[in-house]
Parts: sequence; C-alpha cells; structure tokens
Amino acid sequence: MKTYLTHARLITTNAVVDDASVLIEDGHIVAINPESTSNVESISLNGQYLLPGLVDLHCDAIEKEIEPRPNAFFPMDFAIAQIDRHNAAVGITTPFHAISFAHEEFGVRNNEKAAKIVRSLHDYQPQALVNNRVHCRYEITDPTGLPILLNLLHSDGIHLISLMDHTPGQGQFKDMQAYQDYLSRTYNKSAAEVEAIAVKKIDQGADALERVKTLISKALSLGVQIASHDDDTPDRIGSMQALGVHLSEFPINLETAKAAQKAGLQTIFGAPNLLRGQSQSGSIKAIDAIKNQVGDILCADYSPASLLAAAFRIPELLGWSLPDAIALVTHNPAQAANLSDRGELTPGKRADLIAVRCPHGFPQVTTTWVGGRIVYQCHYSI
Repeated sequence: MKTYLTHARLITTNAVVDDASVLIEDGHIVAINPESTSNVESISLNGQYLLPGLVDLHCDAIEKEIEPRPNAFFPMDFAIAQIDRHNAAVGITTPFHAISFAHEEFGVRNNEKAAKIVRSLHDYQPQALVNNRVHCRYEITDPTGLPILLNLLHSDGIHLISLMDHTPGQGQFKDMQAYQDYLSRTYNKSAAEVEAIAVKKIDQGADALERVKTLISKALSLGVQIASHDDDTPDRIGSMQALGVHLSEFPINLETAKAAQKAGLQTIFGAPNLLRGQSQSGSIKAIDAIKNQVGDILCADYSPASLLAAAFRIPELLGWSLPDAIALVTHNPAQAANLSDRGELTPGKRADLIAVRCPHGFPQVTTTWVGGRIVYQCHYSI
C-alpha cells in the first residue's frame, strides 16, 4: 500500500509549497504532486507543514535519561526507550547520541558506562522508533579510551567522533575557576578534588596527539567523520584541519568560526543557545554565528525539543526564508554525516518526514514518519 499525503505545506529545499502532496512507497518518497495515484492510503494534513525529519548530530540528553540525578541510574533499556520516544515526538528521526568517553569522570561519562550505552543503543535499534546513531566524544587526555573506541570502530559501533579537551585554560573552561565551578555544580567536587583532576589531565595530555592521530586514521578509513570541540582560536582550527577534521562543534568565538569556514570545516552550534539567546558558558551566541554566515548546522546539544523551535525562530530573528532555516537541521547535518539518503523532500530520499503545526507560536510535531512508517502521532486541539 502506498501512502499519499495531501493538502500539505511542503518545506522543500528552495520554497514553501502550499496545498501540495507527497507519494510514499517502500519507505521512500516516490513523487511530489503526482499526476495520478492508485491503491493509496490517503492522509490529509489540512494545511500543516510537511518537512524532512530532523538530523541531530550532537545531543547528550540520553545521559539524563540514564542518570536523572547523581548516582541514580535507570535500567539502560528503559532509558533508551524514553529518549527514543522523545526524539520521535519532537521530530528528530536521525539522532546522534553524544556519548562521552572520559576515564575517571563521573556518572555516565566514563569508559565503562559509555561503552555499555553504545552497545545497548545498537541492541535496541531493531525495536526503535527512530534511526538512533552513536556520536562518541573522546576526551583526548584519557589514554584508556583509545583501545575501546578502536574496538567500537572495528565493530561498526560508531557513526561520528568528536575530540574533546576539557583541560582548564582553554576551550569551554577558560580558567581553573570556570572548571571548578562546573565540577562543583555538577558533581559536588571540592576545590582540592578539582585541582587533582586538572593536574592529571595535564599530565596525561602529553601523548594526546599520537592517540588522536591513531583514532582519526582508523575512523576516516571507515568513512566516520571527525569533529573538533570547543575550538577557541584560528590556530586550533588549522591544527584540526591538518589532522583531517571536517566539523567544528561549538567554536568559542566569531573569529574561530570564521577560520573554520575558511578552512572548509562545517560549524555546529546549539539550538538551546539560539532559543535562549545566549551560551551557557559565555561563548558566541548561535544567532550571531548564523547572522554572520558562519553557522552551518544546529544541534539539540542537551534539549531535543529545542531543535525544531530554534529553526522556526530564525526567519523571525534574521529574515531568512523558512527553507534556509530548516536546512540547518535537515539537509546540512545529513550531508555533513555522509547521509545522502535523507534530509530533503525529494523523490528517491527516505520518507523520514514530520508534519508540524504552530499553536501558540511554537512548532509542534503532530506526526512523524520514519522510512514511511508512522512512529508518532498526536492530535492538537485548535
């Protein structure tokens, strides 16, 4: 049976097309505004927007599903089922769950628990609603994480890798006080404990470059993209480019974001930053990066629901067309992750789609299709 979606406002690559229709068969888009149809299940969207399912390259919200409070852990399958349903409900059909590999860090951000999350995500996928993928975040000052990541790469367990260095004095933590404030607030660590952790990071960072080269070489040979994280200077961008990095997550300032674009690295900024109007760590505002045309991709970061809302906000803030704004959360991230089969309303692409209406000024998903199958549906009152 074919699915025929009618009376939709299509958000295509270049335009918003009113009162349009889409024909779906075998999990793919067959035609836009077909001349004739037969043997179809017809669904009227009654003027709702229809757009590609969102592609989210970085979100660590899964951590809060697993550990909602410090040292309070839910069963892994239960937590994964909740984040899977949450993503379906907010229109993210291809989430890249950001899993941190940082030995001796806390909660879920250590190698043992991180590896278990990756394995559990893969085991859960056959019954999942959305196309869950794995984004492994490697703390480069950790020598014990490398063999684990190489093993996961060998078993096709990783779809994206980012390189993190949370040593105080650069990146997100501009000084020891910022680092201490974070660990104190998040993990209740004392000043002495924070200092001991920082000293160990600095000591273990001596051999980080060789570990990074080994990891990047293996990843690129398997077609897995590499992102840098919290780049803070043009020089760092140059170093990352020389290593084979293609993406820059959360560049700290406008100068660095411009350097990334000039070097051919696509930049990723957080949708919560855009929706809130500021960075939680005092870095560049996402809207300023986009305004200066150095923001290529939006990600959910820590809030899946913010991704669609942020994209719909951009036309209001900057006067962009809605298709250009939606590309930041569909086409652009799909291309960056080498997923050429999704991210556009084009015949031949996967029928990962979402229907959206905007009650009270914020976009809300009413229906989510993954591979042409409805995985979420909600009826909103007028």
